[in-house]
Amino acid sequence: MEQRKRVLIVGGVAGGASAAARIRRLDEYCEIILFDKGPHVSFANCGLPYFVGDVIKDESKLLVATPALFRERFDINVRTLSEVTNVLPEKRTIQVKDYNTGKEYEERYDALVLSPGAAPIRPPLPGIDLPGIFS
Repeated sequence: MEQRKRVLIVGGVAGGASAAARIRRLDEYCEIILFDKGPHVSFANCGLPYFVGDVIKDESKLLVATPALFRERFDINVRTLSEVTNVLPEKRTIQVKDYNTGKEYEERYDALVLSPGAAPIRPPLPGIDLPGIFS
Protein backbone atom coordinates (compact mmCIF):
# COMPACT_ATOMS: atom_id res chain seq x y z
CA MET A 1 0.00 0.00 0.00
CA GLU A 2 1.27 3.47 -0.88
CA GLN A 3 2.11 5.78 2.00
CA ARG A 4 -0.10 8.87 2.32
CA LYS A 5 1.43 12.25 1.54
CA ARG A 6 2.26 14.02 4.81
CA VAL A 7 1.73 17.78 5.12
CA LEU A 8 2.95 19.60 8.22
CA ILE A 9 1.70 23.09 9.04
CA VAL A 10 3.53 25.36 11.48
CA GLY A 11 1.11 27.83 13.07
CA GLY A 12 -2.62 27.85 13.54
CA VAL A 13 -5.22 30.61 13.80
CA ALA A 14 -6.08 32.36 10.52
CA GLY A 15 -3.19 31.36 8.24
CA GLY A 16 -2.42 27.82 9.35
CA ALA A 17 -5.99 26.73 10.00
CA SER A 18 -7.14 28.13 6.64
CA ALA A 19 -4.25 26.38 4.87
CA ALA A 20 -5.12 23.09 6.57
CA ALA A 21 -8.77 23.30 5.52
CA ARG A 22 -7.81 24.20 1.93
CA ILE A 23 -5.29 21.37 1.68
CA ARG A 24 -7.94 18.94 2.93
CA ARG A 25 -10.37 20.13 0.21
CA LEU A 26 -7.67 19.58 -2.43
CA ASP A 27 -6.60 16.16 -1.14
CA GLU A 28 -8.94 14.11 1.02
CA TYR A 29 -6.35 11.36 1.57
CA CYS A 30 -3.19 13.17 2.71
CA GLU A 31 -2.14 13.25 6.34
CA ILE A 32 -2.24 16.79 7.78
CA ILE A 33 -0.65 17.74 11.10
CA LEU A 34 -0.92 21.33 12.38
CA PHE A 35 1.39 22.58 15.17
CA ASP A 36 0.70 25.65 17.30
CA LYS A 37 2.77 26.70 20.30
CA GLY A 38 -0.25 28.32 21.94
CA PRO A 39 -3.20 26.64 23.66
CA HIS A 40 -5.74 27.43 20.91
CA VAL A 41 -5.75 26.44 17.27
CA SER A 42 -8.25 29.02 16.05
CA PHE A 43 -10.34 31.91 17.26
CA ALA A 44 -12.72 34.45 15.76
CA ASN A 45 -10.48 37.36 14.70
CA CYS A 46 -13.55 39.35 13.71
CA GLY A 47 -14.71 39.24 17.35
CA LEU A 48 -11.56 40.82 18.77
CA PRO A 49 -12.85 44.43 18.60
CA TYR A 50 -15.90 43.33 20.60
CA PHE A 51 -13.69 41.63 23.20
CA VAL A 52 -11.40 44.66 23.47
CA GLY A 53 -14.45 46.93 23.71
CA ASP A 54 -15.97 44.79 26.51
CA VAL A 55 -19.00 43.82 24.41
CA ILE A 56 -17.84 40.19 24.58
CA LYS A 57 -16.76 39.61 28.17
CA ASP A 58 -15.79 35.93 28.00
CA GLU A 59 -12.65 35.19 25.97
CA SER A 60 -13.83 31.59 25.40
CA LYS A 61 -16.66 32.94 23.21
CA LEU A 62 -13.96 33.75 20.61
CA LEU A 63 -12.78 30.14 20.43
CA VAL A 64 -14.63 28.71 17.45
CA ALA A 65 -12.59 25.66 16.46
CA THR A 66 -10.99 23.08 18.73
CA PRO A 67 -8.49 20.35 17.92
CA ALA A 68 -11.34 17.85 18.29
CA LEU A 69 -13.42 19.70 15.68
CA PHE A 70 -10.48 19.68 13.24
CA ARG A 71 -10.05 15.94 13.81
CA GLU A 72 -13.73 15.05 13.46
CA ARG A 73 -14.69 17.34 10.60
CA PHE A 74 -11.50 17.47 8.53
CA ASP A 75 -9.31 14.53 9.71
CA ILE A 76 -6.59 17.03 10.68
CA ASN A 77 -4.31 16.26 13.62
CA VAL A 78 -3.85 19.46 15.66
CA ARG A 79 -1.09 19.63 18.26
CA THR A 80 -1.40 22.68 20.47
CA LEU A 81 1.29 23.65 22.98
CA SER A 82 3.77 22.24 20.45
CA GLU A 83 6.49 24.58 19.23
CA VAL A 84 8.41 23.87 16.05
CA THR A 85 11.97 24.77 17.02
CA ASN A 86 13.86 23.82 13.86
CA VAL A 87 13.35 22.89 10.22
CA LEU A 88 15.82 20.42 8.73
CA PRO A 89 15.16 20.55 4.97
CA GLU A 90 18.01 18.16 4.14
CA LYS A 91 16.21 15.47 6.18
CA ARG A 92 12.69 16.76 5.37
CA THR A 93 11.93 16.90 9.08
CA ILE A 94 11.00 19.42 11.75
CA GLN A 95 11.93 19.40 15.42
CA VAL A 96 9.08 19.90 17.88
CA LYS A 97 8.97 20.72 21.59
CA ASP A 98 5.80 19.43 23.26
CA TYR A 99 5.03 21.74 26.20
CA ASN A 100 2.50 19.25 27.59
CA THR A 101 5.18 16.61 28.20
CA GLY A 102 8.45 18.55 27.90
CA LYS A 103 9.64 16.07 25.27
CA GLU A 104 11.28 16.98 21.97
CA TYR A 105 10.84 14.92 18.82
CA GLU A 106 11.11 15.01 15.02
CA GLU A 107 8.37 14.68 12.40
CA ARG A 108 9.00 14.01 8.72
CA TYR A 109 7.17 15.84 5.95
CA ASP A 110 6.49 15.65 2.24
CA ALA A 111 5.23 19.24 2.19
CA LEU A 112 5.70 21.98 4.77
CA VAL A 113 3.59 25.12 5.28
CA LEU A 114 5.05 27.89 7.46
CA SER A 115 2.47 30.21 9.01
CA PRO A 116 3.97 31.12 12.38
CA GLY A 117 2.36 34.53 12.83
CA ALA A 118 4.10 37.52 14.35
CA ALA A 119 4.30 39.70 17.42
CA PRO A 120 3.36 43.39 17.26
CA ILE A 121 5.97 46.10 17.57
CA ARG A 122 5.29 48.31 20.58
CA PRO A 123 7.00 51.65 19.97
CA PRO A 124 8.35 53.53 22.99
CA LEU A 125 5.52 56.08 23.21
CA PRO A 126 4.21 57.79 26.34
CA GLY A 127 1.11 55.97 27.56
CA ILE A 128 1.72 52.76 25.56
CA ASP A 129 1.20 50.70 28.74
CA LEU A 130 -1.99 52.42 29.89
CA PRO A 131 -5.16 50.33 30.34
CA GLY A 132 -7.16 50.10 27.14
CA ILE A 133 -4.11 50.30 24.85
CA PHE A 134 -3.78 47.10 22.82
CA SER A 135 -1.44 45.92 20.11
